[in-house]
Amino acid sequence: MTSDERVVVIGSGLAGVRLARRLGELGMPATLIGEEEHTPYNRVLLAEVLAGRYAPEVIALPAPAELTRGRVVRIDREMRAVHLADGAEIAYDTLVLATGSNPVLPPLRGLWDPERHEFPDGVHAFRTMDDCLGLSKAVRPGVRAVVIGGGLLGVSAARALALRGAQVVLAQQGERLMERQLDPSASKLVRRHLADLGVEVHTETRVRAVRSVGGAVRSVSMADGYALDADLVVIACGVHPRVGLAQEAGLAVHKGVIVDEELRTSDPHIHAIGDCVQFEGTVYGLATPALEQADALAELLAGNADSRYTGTRALTRLTLAGQDFLDLAAFGEPEPQPGDDVIQLADATRGTYRKVVVRDDRLVGGVLVGELGTVGALARAWEGAEPLPANGAPLLHLLTNDGGS
Repeated sequence: MTSDERVVVIGSGLAGVRLARRLGELGMPATLIGEEEHTPYNRVLLAEVLAGRYAPEVIALPAPAELTRGRVVRIDREMRAVHLADGAEIAYDTLVLATGSNPVLPPLRGLWDPERHEFPDGVHAFRTMDDCLGLSKAVRPGVRAVVIGGGLLGVSAARALALRGAQVVLAQQGERLMERQLDPSASKLVRRHLADLGVEVHTETRVRAVRSVGGAVRSVSMADGYALDADLVVIACGVHPRVGLAQEAGLAVHKGVIVDEELRTSDPHIHAIGDCVQFEGTVYGLATPALEQADALAELLAGNADSRYTGTRALTRLTLAGQDFLDLAAFGEPEPQPGDDVIQLADATRGTYRKVVVRDDRLVGGVLVGELGTVGALARAWEGAEPLPANGAPLLHLLTNDGGS
């Protein structure tokens, strides 16, 4: 691709901004189209803004020079142009979809106000800066908040609201918190951390309805008939790839926009990166794969024909800083299969927990809560997928503070 060809990137999140910045550094300025009015920001840190630790500008991303604010409503593949809601049209030679993901909205009675075509007052998703600022404005000491969803996002939101003085109840349908990433022991430590902050956690419970009075939320009803008073309700039930534009344009879509090793969609002139992407059956929905995809595509578009994306072995990390510090990391398969070897170190007094799973002399997964000085060395051993020494002593060394990072 030559430097005078026009690259247009839809989406100004982590993936889109990273790609546009890398292309600029490689002498190929791109047009970035961002739907939000805010300066591009690091979505991973929204909970820290809600907790009051960071001002919004602190989590801003270095925006590229050519940023167009607007909402893309249609892709014309034949004319190679995108159409914006305000009537503008932007031509492209290469188009990149970095449209991200949308929050999953559970099918709850009363969640949506059909007359106003919006949530009742006090009900918030937690995905965008506007969501975060709306919540931040509404929260105050003593306010009653119910967080629906006990995954990574729900835990972060519950903790942030508690730190702002809210009376928080977290309702999780599954057996434990962060069940996709953590084993039962690690999940218990996270639950204890939230309890120490005053968060009331209910697992294996399902919210059935949201009750509003005069357009404002008043309570949530549980499947067992119990009702929780609520001034705020936060929906944190996960996300799903934002693929509407791709579907309407006739691109191949399953869970996400399907791409190959060149991050190319079913249209050779359109690529996709980030949360909206499905690669070899996997939708990552994490920051690290999005950044790796952006870097690989930048090299490819700049003329490096050998650049390929071959997948990411993604490590999930959650750092909740401040006075009540919580740091955790999970990677691979933390739950062992029959025949696997497991090494665990736990310190109940310090609230730390470390566990790794070894299969066929290879590190296949692990979870760490508390002091994470060893996470770098463990992650490198896992990513390298190299056979471990037979005596196991070096692996035990990696689990100790002396392992280094």
